[in-house]
Amino acid sequence: MTDTLARMRLMILIMLLLSMAGVWILPKMEEEERNPELFVSFLNIGQGDAVFIETASGVQILIDGGPTSAILRELAEVMDIFDTHIDIVVGTHPDKDHIGGLVDVLNRYNVDTIITTENESESAVFQAFKDAVAAEEADVILARRGQIVTLDASTTLEILFPENNPKDMESNASSIVLRLTYGESSFLFTGDSPKRIEEYLVLAEGEYLKSDVLKIGHHGSRTSTSEIFLDEVHPTYAVISAGRDNSYGHPHVEVTDTLFNAGVRILNTAEVGRITFVSDGEGIQVK
Repeated sequence: MTDTLARMRLMILIMLLLSMAGVWILPKMEEEERNPELFVSFLNIGQGDAVFIETASGVQILIDGGPTSAILRELAEVMDIFDTHIDIVVGTHPDKDHIGGLVDVLNRYNVDTIITTENESESAVFQAFKDAVAAEEADVILARRGQIVTLDASTTLEILFPENNPKDMESNASSIVLRLTYGESSFLFTGDSPKRIEEYLVLAEGEYLKSDVLKIGHHGSRTSTSEIFLDEVHPTYAVISAGRDNSYGHPHVEVTDTLFNAGVRILNTAEVGRITFVSDGEGIQVK
């Protein structure tokens, strides 16, 4: 993910050295030199969610940040050591296991755009997140169904939920649901959305929900992953983001049985740690 960035930095250094001698060379980055792959990493941050995305053109997105500063350790593994910039940060809903680590991210990185909702919490963690968002002075987008962020010529991030202001909704039900597409490849991120939201999505989106990779809702809780929803998404891979030996018993056996019976390959951060998918726009591989 960082080879292109390293080459660009080297070229800049060479330009600076040459400029001292009165020589200017305008570098030309040929299309074939660019990394043609999309990387999607489900980070190993314990009991919570955090997904880091880097597009083929180098656009970086972080969806949630887990509960603690463990997110910084994980980002250091998937980003260049000198990179202090993230293009988009998404806080799907105001629970600690999704936004707790985002406070550290906003303090450590320069962020251009923050996507969130009006749903709030009275917790100290949410207040710290709210203060960090204000201090960042980034563009803040309130998520609404139908919004599409064009990341580059081949990559889009589309918001499927919420449809309206979710201020008065229960926090999990207010989760932002996003679909990432790169060429023929697609990923669906559901936050902690419960079954009633999944069923709404089935009615609203139908077969458009079809995705190669599904981030399982609510860490594999039985409150999510309805059969009707799974039938429409029809994923090849299901990713469960959970902590090892967590006190909630996630993932629940009902969910893993449903996925197994549907022939979906299950990957769990509690078992294998960080999970990275690589797409060339046609197929997807687990790195």
